[in-house]
Amino acid sequence: MDVLRYAAFTNNPEGGNPAGVVLDASGADATKMAAVASEVGYSETAFVEPRGQGHMNVRYFSPGTEVPFCGHATIATAVAHADRYGVGDLTFHTKAGTVPVSTTVATDGSVVATLVSVPPRTESITEAQLGDLLKVLGWSATDLDPALPPRVTYAGACHPVIAAAEESRLADLHYDMAELAELMDRHGWVTINMIRRESATVFHSRNAFPPGGVVEDPACGAAAAALGGYLRKLELIDLPATLTVLQGHHMGRPSTISVTIPQCMESGISVTGTAVPITHTPTELQLAQQLRSITEG
Repeated sequence: MDVLRYAAFTNNPEGGNPAGVVLDASGADATKMAAVASEVGYSETAFVEPRGQGHMNVRYFSPGTEVPFCGHATIATAVAHADRYGVGDLTFHTKAGTVPVSTTVATDGSVVATLVSVPPRTESITEAQLGDLLKVLGWSATDLDPALPPRVTYAGACHPVIAAAEESRLADLHYDMAELAELMDRHGWVTINMIRRESATVFHSRNAFPPGGVVEDPACGAAAAALGGYLRKLELIDLPATLTVLQGHHMGRPSTISVTIPQCMESGISVTGTAVPITHTPTELQLAQQLRSITEG
């Protein structure tokens, strides 16, 4: 397979969240895709089966599992497609549903991609689930921001969102990979979205992703979309709104995600970002090793 490598939500190959992109995976089965994703070693690799006229089937594999939808790999795939075929409108057919994606050229010449998520959902989290989650993460109830209540969010994949009251709590991330992976697998959670609100529209985020064999994602567009749905559902933001989600800084791979939240409760959430190619360098190989489950975090 021709595997392209892009860093999403950044204009620097050493920042953002790296993704593998296969623009034509026609004929490959799930076993082959999983093997390629494991070899690439990034948190996600997207596999495209072109359908013609801008429509494509897309599947997302991490080193450890297949996920129904991945935001950063969608942005990376759209930019890679634009780099090869030109900008325009695309339609991704994913296991989570249909995701419209558009690409444009910014004034600085970079390609910018915007996806529109499937309609988001926000659901309650039980006291037992929250207690188990906090225990594994080493958080206590007093670490939480009472203005942003814990919930399970969805915009293509499920992400519990828990908000830290202080930056020091968000900065200190240590957990047992196997224990958290088992908890998440039991409840069908894809990542854990740990956030801190800096201002009305600026959020800091960290996303643990042990089910995928990854300690942490430097950027998670699916979780950012779900966060937008959460804020709208709980009426925690004035609408319409555009958020800035800052992620990856704690890992040394800063990412910037733009999230647009429309007023209509049935509408999907828009996620916008750039992506740039990653060249084959020792830095890339070191990064792949860092993101694999063999790392200690």
